[in-house]
Amino acid sequence: MRIDILTLFPELFESPFRVSMIKRALEKGLCEIDIHNIRDYSVDKHKSVDDYAFGGGAGMVMMVQPIEAIILKLKAERNYDEIIYMTPDARVYKQKEANRLSLCKNLIILCGHYKGVDQRIRDHYITREISIGDYVLTGGELAAAVVVDSIVRLLPGVLSDETSALTDSHQDGLLSPPVYTRPANYKGWKVPDVLLSGNEKKINEWRENQSIEITRKIRPDLLDE
Repeated sequence: MRIDILTLFPELFESPFRVSMIKRALEKGLCEIDIHNIRDYSVDKHKSVDDYAFGGGAGMVMMVQPIEAIILKLKAERNYDEIIYMTPDARVYKQKEANRLSLCKNLIILCGHYKGVDQRIRDHYITREISIGDYVLTGGELAAAVVVDSIVRLLPGVLSDETSALTDSHQDGLLSPPVYTRPANYKGWKVPDVLLSGNEKKINEWRENQSIEITRKIRPDLLDE
């Protein structure tokens, strides 16, 4: 998989992609992540990337030209499954979307900033818009890192135990059940007996029931879905 990220602040990606699962995926050659500075593609002498909004109002708008220049350059080099725009005014990202994107070969992720990008980029180039929640960040970079992490961890060979991802929260529409490890008794706080029983059927039933109850308590909307 190849992921191209378009941003005004490339430095924000240095730390997230140098540790943990993404680092492992990069070192194994399971994915390639390329960061592109939008400012490098501006054609005016000031390397402008934003301007005032037509019609007035507070805040600046990211300009069409430098963003289009990067997209056209990348599209001339390879075919892309999706061109994604990170923005708070989009549908909220779900696990099933991460699952789908993990099957793609090439992705472009555009990080919004200021008041967002000129609408013409969204109208003519963006194929999918993603929000990671009903709140606003300074820019799309941290949100893009979240999406990349959620995708890359699903690639075959990234997780030591690939079946682990199948039992994560949201994979089956439920939240995960409680988990425990040694010691079985700590300060009188005991692990449920069923988990120590060795009875796989009963353990699976307990976990499923716990998932349903926890989801009903914390995220009943998931059960409605």
